[in-house]
Amino acid sequence: MGKARLRVFADVGPLRVKPYRRLLAASAVTALGGQLTAVAVPLQVYEITGSSAYIGLAALLALTPMVAGALWGGAIADVVDRRRMLLVTSGGIALVSVLLCAQAFAGLRSAVLLMALIAVQQGMYGANAAVSGAVVPRLVPAELLTAANALQSSAFLIGAVAGPLAAGLLLSVTDIETLYLIDAVALCATLWAVWRLPPLPPLDGGGAPRRAGPRQILEGFRYLVGRRILLVAYLADFIALFFGMPSALFPQLARETFGDPPGGGTALGVLNASLAAGALLTGLLSGTFTRTRRHGVMVTVSVCVWGAAIAAFGLTRELWAASLTLAVAGAGLVLLGVFRKTILQAAAKDAMRGRLQGADIVVAAGGPRLADFAHGTAGAAAGTTWTITGGGLLAVVVMLLTAAAFPVLWRYRAGRPATEEVTDPPRRPADPPGPDRDRCP
Repeated sequence: MGKARLRVFADVGPLRVKPYRRLLAASAVTALGGQLTAVAVPLQVYEITGSSAYIGLAALLALTPMVAGALWGGAIADVVDRRRMLLVTSGGIALVSVLLCAQAFAGLRSAVLLMALIAVQQGMYGANAAVSGAVVPRLVPAELLTAANALQSSAFLIGAVAGPLAAGLLLSVTDIETLYLIDAVALCATLWAVWRLPPLPPLDGGGAPRRAGPRQILEGFRYLVGRRILLVAYLADFIALFFGMPSALFPQLARETFGDPPGGGTALGVLNASLAAGALLTGLLSGTFTRTRRHGVMVTVSVCVWGAAIAAFGLTRELWAASLTLAVAGAGLVLLGVFRKTILQAAAKDAMRGRLQGADIVVAAGGPRLADFAHGTAGAAAGTTWTITGGGLLAVVVMLLTAAAFPVLWRYRAGRPATEEVTDPPRRPADPPGPDRDRCP
């Protein structure tokens, strides 16, 4: 009975791996700092321009360098030592955080400069996230991969909950530049943890490409096209984040609906933190779902939970109700992230993981940025209620249509061979695993 109860809580099996444990702890610290910047940037843009549309524009302008960084960085991650690449990209992100702090302290009030710095940082982020996603399967055994992804989500969410709340409190006693400064200092934890990782060179030095360019990126896309389950996993994530992510409207909601003063306040912090709080609680209960093999079913259900909760959020007029619906949405979002990421990592061989993670970052990070542009523009024109509720309902409808059109997602189970396409039933019994079969890592 006691063991069964323990399985309700977080599956901590991956913490037995020391390098993974060290990297996980650093991720929680830097996530907190990153969330301070995530609150500070749209707030500073809104204070300079007075319009949510410019928040969406800033996100759109940052999308191109993020896409380029993720795709190129993913290709590089497949041919170089991944530890060294993590050091370079993490250092670049930290440097831009210092520059963001400097422009705020100088009081430049330049939306153009702010957008340019964010564009550079997003390019570095794209490359960093691509290589990070390819590192975890090298640190933990295959049977612990789902649990490792759940713990990573929880570590990020600890910072995501504490960060916005801390930002709201700090903004009542200090200025935006302090938020940027704390983020820059927190990034030192990531640099330390990456420095302590073991070398992570390509596993197949002879078969891996020696260059990282357009040809290698195209090879990654050809590999992706041959595996429909990967394509549908990407699509599910885009549906959820593009139609249902209303974060660009949080500054406007905080002021117009929930009574925040100019310059930001408690409501803005609560809105940002509530989404992460629901996700964090779900992550801390990961023992209830990490052993599930129906990963495709979990992806489909997660998107529907997310969309329905966002639709309800758009109708709220009380801060407590908004917080509750966002918490439910966060639970759906973390489930989606854990199972989608596990599908992408398990269905790819190591020599392709960097490139596929790069494509994943384009979808996972590009979707919210396109959503920021769409929601910011629509919110400025039609108001927040129609924009948020309509987007949540669209996410549910489009996801159900996608699951009906691609039954491969609903049928997918963990543990299939990486080379097996699961669109059709096998015509004969599968061969037993052997040295010539490419199994899921």
